[in-house]
Amino acid sequence: MDHRFETLEIERAGPVLRVWLNRPARRNAVDETMIREVGELFLGLEQDFDVRVVVLGGRGPTFCAGADRKPPEHRGRETTPGDREARWIAQLGRRAARAIEDCPVPTIARIQGHAIGGGCCFALSCDFRIAERGALFRLPEVELGVPLTWAGVPRLIQEIGAARARELLLLCKDVGGETAERWGMVHRAVAAEELDAEVERFVADILDRPELAVDMTKTQLRGYSRLGALGDASEADGDLLGLARRTPESGRRFAWPPPPKRSS
Repeated sequence: MDHRFETLEIERAGPVLRVWLNRPARRNAVDETMIREVGELFLGLEQDFDVRVVVLGGRGPTFCAGADRKPPEHRGRETTPGDREARWIAQLGRRAARAIEDCPVPTIARIQGHAIGGGCCFALSCDFRIAERGALFRLPEVELGVPLTWAGVPRLIQEIGAARARELLLLCKDVGGETAERWGMVHRAVAAEELDAEVERFVADILDRPELAVDMTKTQLRGYSRLGALGDASEADGDLLGLARRTPESGRRFAWPPPPKRSS
């Protein structure tokens, strides 16, 4: 285990790196520490040439239950940040998801239980997604009074198409594992007892391919996926979230904790 991280558990087995979201008592709910650590870890893989594939999973019965809406056990910050710092913090989720997406080696999401909100964004950022048939995907942001950020909207449209994305985002529908497979949200939906074996089949297939060709092809896929964009509107995702969080409706539905007082 890598003791640099509070919310992640890291396992290395030769060229395979397994990254576990490790807050099972909170159903691996996402907090600021986890977002920072996910981004740090995946950015650090750019120069870790011993790793050839990464598997992202969640400890306990759930992959990730989305944003941690309970009061934090310790806040770690006694004063509110300034405007520029607050804007930077608001983009942490986008940076973390982009770090997964831009990881130089193939990534596989191992999904059981729930993949909600930010957890769904983490999974969608991976190259391959393997889920239990009983897994449930949900993007509840609009229902909670905020838009989906973290560059999740363009990523979702790219993976499953605009029509399905519209249904998920505006209606906040639950999507089971088998439906997710039909829609292209996951590559395989399997019985719970087959989940690890299916993940290992993908790992073995990747390791069986020439390493350099895999690296070059992932670079091609990433580049071509961005050819159609004249710009990246998700650059403003943090601003949208900050604006939405100021509304009374969002505060009531999301139960945002009150901000700490500014230092004098």
